[in-house]
Amino acid sequence: MLNGPLLVTQRLILRPPAPEDFDAFAAMCTEEETMRFIGGACARAAAWRQWCLIAGAWHIRGFSMFSVIERSTGEWIGRVGPWEPEGWPAPEVGYGLSARFAGKGYALEAAIAACDFAVEFLKWPQLMHSIDVDNIRSQALAKRLGATNSGPTRLPAPFEDARVDAWVQGAEDWRIKRNEFQP
Repeated sequence: MLNGPLLVTQRLILRPPAPEDFDAFAAMCTEEETMRFIGGACARAAAWRQWCLIAGAWHIRGFSMFSVIERSTGEWIGRVGPWEPEGWPAPEVGYGLSARFAGKGYALEAAIAACDFAVEFLKWPQLMHSIDVDNIRSQALAKRLGATNSGPTRLPAPFEDARVDAWVQGAEDWRIKRNEFQP
């Protein structure tokens, strides 16, 4: 049962999390390098709590991270989407893909769809990505999306010691940048 929107791109499907996605999510949560900047690698039980947090936000907030599904295989490849946990510095579009799907342009493709959703459906006046100061790959994606580094921001506990910058752009700037991605 689909409990939210379905976004379809050239190679991907973005939809709210489903029970059958959890095993792949839990596997991603064990990837040290993948999880380095998004909460740290964790065991299956901790991954379950994160999974329920993501899924529950759809019910509480009306939006959350999407499961990203590769259309050609039906495989779960990551989670990307609008996100605003309590105490977060601003609503953000976050992204994280399993290591075996990195470097294929999927993060950009999914982030474009998620940014469109945030601006056009959720009516966000601004997009933000909170990015660790050492996360060069995520910074490069934010730049490609048109965001600029507005400097340090603070995340709530248990992430209050993380060194993160807010990468931002206004909704109108996104609409202009979005035109560059049209085929």
